[in-house]
Parts: sequence; C-alpha cells; structure tokens
Amino acid sequence: MKGRVRTAVPSSMNEALVRVSMLPEEAFSTPDAYHSLEPVQLERFLERRRANPNFPLELSLAENLVEVLRRANGFVPSAAGSILLDDPSDKKEDRRQNTLTFIAAFGEKSSCLVGATIPADQGIAGRVYLTGEAYSTPYAPSDRFFYRGMDEQTRYQTESLVAIPIRIGQEVCGVLELINRRDAPGYSQEDRNLLEIFAGYISISIQNVLDGRQAQEIAKRDNLTGLYNDRYLHITLAETIHRCKEGGQDLSLLFLDLDYFKHVNDTHGHLAGSQVLREVGHLLRRNVKRAGGIAARYGGDEFVLLLTGADLERAIDVAEEVRAEIVATTFCDGPGDIQPDPLCLKGITCSIGVATLRQHLEPDLPLEASKSTLLRLADAAMYVAKETGRNKTALAGQPVRRRAGSDVR
Repeated sequence: MKGRVRTAVPSSMNEALVRVSMLPEEAFSTPDAYHSLEPVQLERFLERRRANPNFPLELSLAENLVEVLRRANGFVPSAAGSILLDDPSDKKEDRRQNTLTFIAAFGEKSSCLVGATIPADQGIAGRVYLTGEAYSTPYAPSDRFFYRGMDEQTRYQTESLVAIPIRIGQEVCGVLELINRRDAPGYSQEDRNLLEIFAGYISISIQNVLDGRQAQEIAKRDNLTGLYNDRYLHITLAETIHRCKEGGQDLSLLFLDLDYFKHVNDTHGHLAGSQVLREVGHLLRRNVKRAGGIAARYGGDEFVLLLTGADLERAIDVAEEVRAEIVATTFCDGPGDIQPDPLCLKGITCSIGVATLRQHLEPDLPLEASKSTLLRLADAAMYVAKETGRNKTALAGQPVRRRAGSDVR
C-alpha cells in the first residue's frame, strides 16, 4: 500500500476542501500527463443555464477540470481517468440518443482520448449517465456493461473501473471515471464516496463559468428590451470596424427611431410604452439574427443594428424588412409582462437611417473617428427620414430612397 493517500470520508465538501489544502503538494504529483480540450472546443459544453446564480466568477474551465482530476487521483490513485460531458447544443429528448465527449483525461493514452465520443447508451459511463447512479467493477472486461470500443481504439487494457455521475442542478450532464486502481484490486465504497465529492467540484467549476458568463451577459444587456445596451454597442462597434477593415469586409449600421412614440406614452401610459419597446426589441432581435448581426437599444425609443459583411443594398433590404414588419405588427395584442391589459396598438411606424463602412467612410479614417462618424451619419440619415415624412429608410449623404412597393407615407 506504499504511496497510497489515506483519509476518512469527509462529512462535507467544506471538510474535504480543508483536507485537500492540508495535504503536501507531493501527494498529488504523478508522472502522468493531464489533458483537456482547448478552450475554443470547450465552448459548446458551456451552453447551459442555471436557475440560481450564486458564483459570479469567471474561471478557466480547462485548468479547473485538470486540477480536479489531479486531486481526485491524489486521493484515489489510478492509472488513468477522464471527465465526460454531454453536448448541451445537441441534446435529444431521449437521453439514450446523446453522446458523451471526453473533455479532460490523464493516463497513458489520454492525449488521444480527449475529444473522442461514445454513445450515451453504451458502456459503464453510459449506464451512470442514464441512471444517475455511481458504478464500479473490479474487472471490467467481464462486466456486462463494459464498452470495449475505447480500449480497442486506444490499445489500452481497462481492468478495474469506477464511474460517478456529474450533475448540474438535478440533471446528470456527465461522468467522472477513474481506471485501474493502484495498490488495490478494485475501487472501494470509500473511493466512491470521495469521488462523489470531486464530481461535485467538477459541477461547481462548470457552474462558476456559467454564472460568470451570465453576469457578464447581464452587464451587456438593456433590462427592458433584452437587446445590447449602448455601452456594449460602442465597445463592439469599435471592435467590429477594426475586424472588418482588417478582413476587407463591409459593415452596415442602421439607426432606427420609432415615430411619434410619445403619443403612445401620453395616450396609453408608460406601462404600454414600455411593453411596446420590449416587443420592438424582440422583433429586432429576430430580424437581426436572420441577418447575422446584432441589435442594441441606444436610448429611449432609438435602436441600432450592426450588420457585419452587409453592403449597402443588403442593409437597405434589412431596413425595409424591419420597417415593414413594425408597420404590420399589432403591439400589446395580449396581456404582457409589463402592460397587463391588451391594447391592440396598430399603426406604429419607424424611421431608419443607413450608413456603411465602404460607402460613407474614408478608408484611412482612424478607428475612433470611424466609429463616431458611422453613428453620426446613420443618425443624420434617420433624421432626414423623419423630416421628409417618417416611416421611411434614408441613406447617409443621399436623398430619401424609396423601395419599389414600399408602404411609405
């Protein structure tokens, strides 16, 4: 039993943390290399949501997962181990149809294991994922649940194995596995209890990143409409202009203002006005998503749409689609989350100004000047649309341009 780390089963996760911190560093040192997916590849495994964010910290998920494996191996020495997660962007209603991806691993074959997938309905990992119950076996090759595919692919010999479910909230999202227990014929109940704590650490690591990102996303958003706020707009506009110039792409900016919106507040009250703004936000988000851009609330009833890669003609098309949809929409047509009574407001219109990087800006204009000029030109064009009748799309530096068939008053 030489070299084995002995400890009683911790009564709580806090107690386990204290015990981990008290162990000497050499207790966790092993010759094995630890691996995880690259940060970009880990992105899709973070498309999850939590109901009650309590840890608004941004941490390196890769570093945390590797550290959890390293610490788990310190407590339960093993020849190899891995963390498998399902893909939240490709989850099926029937969980048996999901796949599990090795996102972190250590051991002799770990470098070629990371990134590999297995079906969620096969093997011991699959059984643990589907049942939510830990499982161990002293000799995997004779176990009826064992999946030989990964051993055959990596030319590795699995003997003893333990697998513990990883949960986000109440839902199992993955599995922590250790393979080939050192200095023992198999994994004990004490080992399983310890590894359940480390599975909890994995869950917390994921939750920390999710909550940190949620906090960052909230800071970018306008509370009323859910669109990006003006602060984030200015940041991303500068970054997008730089990226478009470097990549030789065009960029279109649409400045939109609702017509006579004060009449809505004066006639129906500010709750109705807020409800209309929220519904306009939802409408703009749908349209800009189809166009591959972003939408922001600039202030009051003013909005900005950024369309990366869109030339002038494409920008006009998007502007007219948005304008026509606003004209055709009946706002507050049912009880809303702000305005409780249906008002069925029709006839709300908007004026839109359009400016583009290539059409309206000098190519050698500095970045900050490019940003302010693009906004100013689109804003000025929007006011041209206002002054010449409203419910129109106007281009920067040009007369109002009517599209054939447009319902322009």
